[in-house]
Amino acid sequence: MKQLAPIEAWFAQQGWRPLPFQRRSWRAHLRGESGLIQVPTGSGKTYAAVMGPIANLLAEAGVTERGSGQGLTPGIRLLVLTPLRALSRDLALALQQPIEAMDWPIRVGIRHGDTTTSERTRQLRSPPQILITTPESLALLLSNAKAPQLFGQLQAVVLDEWHELMGSKRGSQAELCLGWLRALRPMLRTWALSATIGNLEEAAQVAVGVGTVPTLITAPLRRGTAIRSLLPEAIDGFPWAGHLGLRMYEELVAALDPAITTLLFTNTRNQAERWHQCLRFACPELEGSLALHHSAIDRAEREAIEAGVKAGQLRWVVATSSLDLGVDFQPVERVVQIGSAKNLARLLQRAGRSAHTPGGTAQVLFMPTNALELLEVSAMRRGLAEGLVETRRPPGLPLDVLLQHLVSLACGPGFVPERELRVVRSCWSYRHLSDADWAWCLRFLEQGGECLGAYPRYRKLQRAALAPGGQIDRDATPAPGDPFAYVVREAAIARLHRLNIGTITADRAVTVRFVRGAVLGHVEEAFIGRLKPGDVFFFAGRQLEFVRLRQMTAQVKATTRKSSTVPAWAGGQLALSDLLSRQLRQELHRCAEALAAPADGLGGGQSDGDPPAGLDSPELRALEPLLRRQADLSRLPRSDELLVELCESREGSHLFAYPLEGRFVHEGLGFLWAWRLARHRPSTITVSVNDYGLELLAPRGYPFAELLELHGEMLLDQQQLEADLEQAVNLSELCRRRFRAIAQISGLVHNGQPGQARGGGQSQGGQLQISAVLLFDVFQKHEPGHRLLVQARREVIEQQLELPRLAAALQRLADSRWQLETPRRPGPLAFPLLVERLNSRLSNESLLERVQRLVREAQRAEGVG
Repeated sequence: MKQLAPIEAWFAQQGWRPLPFQRRSWRAHLRGESGLIQVPTGSGKTYAAVMGPIANLLAEAGVTERGSGQGLTPGIRLLVLTPLRALSRDLALALQQPIEAMDWPIRVGIRHGDTTTSERTRQLRSPPQILITTPESLALLLSNAKAPQLFGQLQAVVLDEWHELMGSKRGSQAELCLGWLRALRPMLRTWALSATIGNLEEAAQVAVGVGTVPTLITAPLRRGTAIRSLLPEAIDGFPWAGHLGLRMYEELVAALDPAITTLLFTNTRNQAERWHQCLRFACPELEGSLALHHSAIDRAEREAIEAGVKAGQLRWVVATSSLDLGVDFQPVERVVQIGSAKNLARLLQRAGRSAHTPGGTAQVLFMPTNALELLEVSAMRRGLAEGLVETRRPPGLPLDVLLQHLVSLACGPGFVPERELRVVRSCWSYRHLSDADWAWCLRFLEQGGECLGAYPRYRKLQRAALAPGGQIDRDATPAPGDPFAYVVREAAIARLHRLNIGTITADRAVTVRFVRGAVLGHVEEAFIGRLKPGDVFFFAGRQLEFVRLRQMTAQVKATTRKSSTVPAWAGGQLALSDLLSRQLRQELHRCAEALAAPADGLGGGQSDGDPPAGLDSPELRALEPLLRRQADLSRLPRSDELLVELCESREGSHLFAYPLEGRFVHEGLGFLWAWRLARHRPSTITVSVNDYGLELLAPRGYPFAELLELHGEMLLDQQQLEADLEQAVNLSELCRRRFRAIAQISGLVHNGQPGQARGGGQSQGGQLQISAVLLFDVFQKHEPGHRLLVQARREVIEQQLELPRLAAALQRLADSRWQLETPRRPGPLAFPLLVERLNSRLSNESLLERVQRLVREAQRAEGVG
């Protein structure tokens, strides 16, 4: 194709040859197709997606292989959506490279929350040909009355890191925006990019919308991932979270090389802060070469860290998911994963930050935080070798996002309800939107619904007349029975809505700022609320003394006083994915078979001291003493078995079960089983869970064995699952918490305007919570069928309690053989569950002392200490 000649010329100038999948992508785009490109991280998928649209731009400008042409008029032709602001800078640099080298007449712009007001104004006045933005900023652009003119020349949309967006409400927001753009530009082409997603066909269909057959472009490229685990010198039979972790920092430091640029990933911001603090203490000579990066740190500092890594000035960076997407760090040679990634796709993403070039091999050093995580990394290595990766599912019918989108359109160009319904139903997540739900949304936004009609702030939409040509006359009121459109006329409503577009909420954030100086970042209000003036805490790599809280800003000053207090952010716990849970059950099955084999006959060629043949990974061989202790005290469960252990202690009667389904499923199972057992024999039952199993603790003498024998089948009954689960957990309170986020996204409540004063000492976050709770109670009493109440309940049941996965787990357990054991005392699989329960009621200091005492008691009882 002649249109590709300038692209081929630039590749030749770089000394590159386009890969076959890149050429297939360009040609598919030029044929007018849409779809999804999936290749490993660092294989060149960005150029595969953007060079087709750029070829169209160059043809429009008359640019030939030699670079001549007459130029382009302003106007957005290519829109690139990215989930992270940090990615936008990298994408812009990647696009500028050929544009500047070949002197192509194309401007690239970036627009997100950090873009200056002057730059935003310039972009509206003279739009660039390529705009890189986020879903939130795109939604904000659609709330501008000039949106049809702004996007009137749009030819293509590229969705970067689509797997990250698709599984969230931000993905639903992107779908709705894309639907509107396709209605404006029917020939619009959409290309999604992903390196790690299991359900390719569904992901592609969600990206291109209903009615378009997507083109899938993949390549037989395999990036090597070399995983090496740091193994402790000895593993005892009592693993618990934190048992290895920070206590192995000397082994980690010894395994690292200050000359090798390394990203050290943790799963939570709290862990990142602790490990950064630990490494600063252990390696003072790295001061200035060691950094901390997570999303709560101020933007300017994060950008400086990213630039320092690319320039080779920073050698070690402790980070969270804030750096595990497509940011291009070619100097990075090694990745360290601290603690289990809990998810194959997450490990692949993080591994891909090293050797971020085609054909490179990612180097991952795994640092366990407890012994059982070695089982997980062994299962991960096997799963990656088999090419497995998790699926992502889009949310189903999130009406809060739809309500926000409709108000955005009404603030901007306005919308005709009949036309917009067709557009919304063209979006995959809303393809089953019913007429009744649509009518409810419009009535809710226009009249405030059944309960809020008396309050003008909830009557957001007004009807506007349609001119004969179908144009919307915002200032004219339609006659009764005439066609009409919806608009927002109240400037205050439009202003407040734009300030809150894209609000996917967490706990209320409090800015951390030096008393006289720079902003450090933000922590959650609940943490700051526990501090008194003079308290010291560790944040953003600094020891800070809390001075005062003033208008949602925590004022601090630097101090040399030491403290181990680190902020904890909500949503910190990760659970095993469904796919990794299956892999883990197979891994444990392999261990059970391997340890049982010698019992069938010792002449199998295994000499004394050699590990069994089935323990075929370094992690499993290191775990052999722990696995044997579990087998001696109880048994190792096979993949078609459910191991249940009953024992007595001074604390009471214990039931331990090991479904190996992940923490969140075990929470549902634990509360469900406790409620069902207590229904037959009333008692107070305490529940403790982790990724491997659950513990039910009842008073001494509680007849667990008798109840299992008489009523065991009722624990797995699915007939009354949802009803029993509602009785087992405080569903109303869970729904109330979930409703708070839904209310904010839908525009029922707002954070308020920047700098807005609050009287009476009541924080914005407190007012937000009170307003949401008040609305929840009003709707429950006066409009129990309120669609947002229904949505809150559905999200709690399906997402928080994972009802579909819980039901599948119950069915699997019903088909499994139950193995009931009565060990003398809790074994290696049970011990972490005991500590999990202690951790919920003790401080870190007393927890360590209590765990050490438990270990000593267990060792004395077994005659080994």
